[in-house]
Amino acid sequence: MNLRFSTRELRDLAVAWIVLGAAFAIFFAGGGNRAIDSLVSDGVLVPLVVSLVTAGFAFLLHELAHKVTAVRFGQVAEFRADYGMLFLALVSALVGFLFAAPGAVHHRGRLTPREHGLIALAGPITNGLLAVVFAPVYVVGLAIGSPLLSLVGGRGVAINLFLAAFNLIPFGALDGRTVLDWSKPVFLITFVPALLLTIAVVFVLGIGF
Repeated sequence: MNLRFSTRELRDLAVAWIVLGAAFAIFFAGGGNRAIDSLVSDGVLVPLVVSLVTAGFAFLLHELAHKVTAVRFGQVAEFRADYGMLFLALVSALVGFLFAAPGAVHHRGRLTPREHGLIALAGPITNGLLAVVFAPVYVVGLAIGSPLLSLVGGRGVAINLFLAAFNLIPFGALDGRTVLDWSKPVFLITFVPALLLTIAVVFVLGIGF
């Protein structure tokens, strides 16, 4: 597999990672003046690093999974940041809600429906695996009484489960539409567990928030 990154692609990935980290740090601090006051009084470094490690990596590795899978199938694939949407992510975080669509992996070449579906599925599957990686961090943080570890672990689990479920919604340009068009059984065995786990972890238990 010939996996290469152009200078522009590396720049776009770095900018998207940093901007998303900042946007999520502002959002989790409460948005608006509340976020600014909190970040000024308590310090910006820890919230920013937590957001870069959790939300930033969740988005970044999601997109890289699309790229790696596309390249494996012989595609020419590169990530392109959407700078307008990145700006919107920062503005929305300041207002108190968050809309994050940092960009996408664009690829070209001939694909079968199965290959197209697997490329789309790679992103949500990666988020699911990342949730599994963060889960022990959360458990250990609780066990040893470390607020920082439990925060990183819980937020990593919550964000990655949410991204997996959200991107598998079969609507518009989301990954779920492509997966469903390829295989209904694969769509069901990935979307339903992701949705149920997200509801349980994020909305019922409130882990990560």
